[in-house]
Amino acid sequence: MNSRFKQTALMSCDSYKLGHADQYPEGTTKVYSNFTPRSNLHLNQPEGYKDNRIVFFGLQAFLLELKEVFDSTFFNCNKDEVVNEFVEFVAPFVGPKGFDKSRIEALWEVGYLPVEVKALPEGSKVPIGVPVLTITNTLPEFYWLPNFLETWISSELWKASTSATVSNIYKRIISNYSDITGGSSEFVMWQGHDFSVRGMSGIQDSAKSGAGHLLSFLGTDNLPAVKLIKDAYGCTFVGGSVPATEHSVMCAGGEEDELQTFKRLLKTYPSGVVSIVSDTWSYWDVITGLAVQLKEDILNRVPDSLGLAKTVFRADSGDPVKIIVGELFEDISEFVDGNCITSIGDVALEIIRDRTGEETEHGEHGESEPSGIFKCNDKYYLVKVQIEWNRYDKQYYYIDSVNLKSIEEVELTPAQKGSVECLWEIFGGTTNEKGYRTLNQRVGLIYGDSITPDRCIAILEGLKQKGFASDNIVFGIGSYTFQYCTRDTLGFAMKATYVEIEGQPFAIFKNPKTDSGTKKSAKGLLKVTTENGNYKLQDEVTQEEELQGEFRTVFKDGEFKVLESFDTLRERLVGFN
Repeated sequence: MNSRFKQTALMSCDSYKLGHADQYPEGTTKVYSNFTPRSNLHLNQPEGYKDNRIVFFGLQAFLLELKEVFDSTFFNCNKDEVVNEFVEFVAPFVGPKGFDKSRIEALWEVGYLPVEVKALPEGSKVPIGVPVLTITNTLPEFYWLPNFLETWISSELWKASTSATVSNIYKRIISNYSDITGGSSEFVMWQGHDFSVRGMSGIQDSAKSGAGHLLSFLGTDNLPAVKLIKDAYGCTFVGGSVPATEHSVMCAGGEEDELQTFKRLLKTYPSGVVSIVSDTWSYWDVITGLAVQLKEDILNRVPDSLGLAKTVFRADSGDPVKIIVGELFEDISEFVDGNCITSIGDVALEIIRDRTGEETEHGEHGESEPSGIFKCNDKYYLVKVQIEWNRYDKQYYYIDSVNLKSIEEVELTPAQKGSVECLWEIFGGTTNEKGYRTLNQRVGLIYGDSITPDRCIAILEGLKQKGFASDNIVFGIGSYTFQYCTRDTLGFAMKATYVEIEGQPFAIFKNPKTDSGTKKSAKGLLKVTTENGNYKLQDEVTQEEELQGEFRTVFKDGEFKVLESFDTLRERLVGFN
């Protein structure tokens, strides 16, 4: 028995592909197919960040893999051995009439893949409904080959493009809040950090997904993705990470000696950036108590060659918005006469009254003593009121009267303040030209559990409302984002739209009447043009027109016609933003 699965060229498909060559009309000599994102209905695009375009990525890496696997497991092998092995494996599975081995033998004798792949440039933003590539056979007897490769093409390309699209959503969110709050624009590239490897469907899946992430960001813990990019594209600088602890490191030092564990780590890394997981036991004790005791150790670290000496506190549990931002309390300063307790009470009472009335369902009498915390001139006040309810027709309740019960100045708890505010109180920082605060560059925060685009917005919006710039946080984006996607997230599908039979061209298409319209395919030969900076599909074009437009031949008859660096793809994507 073999110790592990080994991918081979002939068996990288669905079994039903084995019989399709015999199912085309007699005399078929050409099949022309395309790969298209058909829908983004399942893509998490928050309001204000919706885009009907996907980020196309991953083709070059796939084609290199395709050629390598075909060469190593088929073309460069003994014909009889590789064909007989295939027959022996497949015959019990699909039956003796499920395939024709002579076609496999003929392909081996050619010695290369007789297909032509045309594609839009990787790193492009492509509208939903516009094909990203086409594939057709270059020798008439191999009309069956383009769609024989469909399974492989689809399974490898949808994830890379989907992850690239999702990470670009994060990039646009973070960039927007950087513009609004005056956060460091250079730091944006590091604020989305790939934490996903362990939660993905294998190392290769993680590599392709993580490579898509790195089109928009530089931060990553995904070594497989870095290697894929180096091998398949080449790049001046792919991305990077920093020394970081895990819970086993923190636990090994013991809860009672957590302070000494932190001190030991700071001595181990006397300069540069180090990330220390801080919620192994009591996060708020670390972020307030230990942080005070460690202040001199943190401030005395020596900047490295890049001028960095940052200690990053990492939280991985709890509500990410509340952990980073804390709670948001209504600021009533502009409605109050100074710090007059009476005035504060009057304003707060009206707010509580209106809020309670709006939130109380008919038939329910609500709370008899609702309360709220309010901010006034940088102080916080807990206000409690007494509400008397009445009812109309024994069904509809309404507030009959409301009275101030008590008001007192309160100190917020660390959890109410949130991590950024707690660290600001200890380490201070700077205020930028737009009036937003950034923490002392000797400390930082990263949150890496269950981050989504919506939570990313909630955190950045909460920081903005509290007067903090966007560059106070790094987001650890993990499998909670990248693995909660399927091929249907962007509706990717490969469909044939053109065939030639007995030398005659036929435009073909599918349009299921039982479908909503998403599965309707294009028709005939295809051409993609640009209009107002966006790609636009034209179908049923002539053979001469198909040679024009934005599709370019990237792979033909086993040879690459275009190979691009990852730097080029990144620059191209920036141009589309």
